[in-house]
Amino acid sequence: MSDRPARWTQATVHPDMWTDPDDDPRDREGPGPEGELATLREFLEDYRTTLRMKCEGLNAEQLARRSVPPSTMSLLGLLRHLAEVERDWRNWISDGEPLPKLYGARDADFDGAVADQAVVDAAYADLEREQAATDAALAGYRDLGERVGKDGTAIRELMVHRIEEYARHCGHADLLRECVDGRVGQ
Repeated sequence: MSDRPARWTQATVHPDMWTDPDDDPRDREGPGPEGELATLREFLEDYRTTLRMKCEGLNAEQLARRSVPPSTMSLLGLLRHLAEVERDWRNWISDGEPLPKLYGARDADFDGAVADQAVVDAAYADLEREQAATDAALAGYRDLGERVGKDGTAIRELMVHRIEEYARHCGHADLLRECVDGRVGQ
């Protein structure tokens, strides 16, 4: 007997998908978004949704389960890490004092991802709050070429970096979820 979980998916139409197209919250009817900013926002939201989908249905122990040693990566750690990153992105566009780290020292976002429901609940709340705060901070910028913050970061650069960060970590989440319970799909 193996401790390796059997691969599975909830999809019945396409066996390589996470869920059936009719049930996928990322699938929208009609034409795609109008313009560059709307396109960037939609891609970001889809990756955020993908990360939540990869975590849904798991308990605290499963979310906190580490990948391959010596890595400290877990799905819960990714939730905490992305909350920390969202906060840090606001530092990029601010001229003021940087916001303090959410979880303290370097790698505390992953190191503190322990199998405790209170930690899980806090991670989801932190991520939602930090995403909303970053979105609100960026909402006033319509010109993607506008440069902001001490380093003169272009809004476009920040938006693309956010998409890249979520996309990369959704790839990690694919592998982590498959290790936890065998569930696969896009």
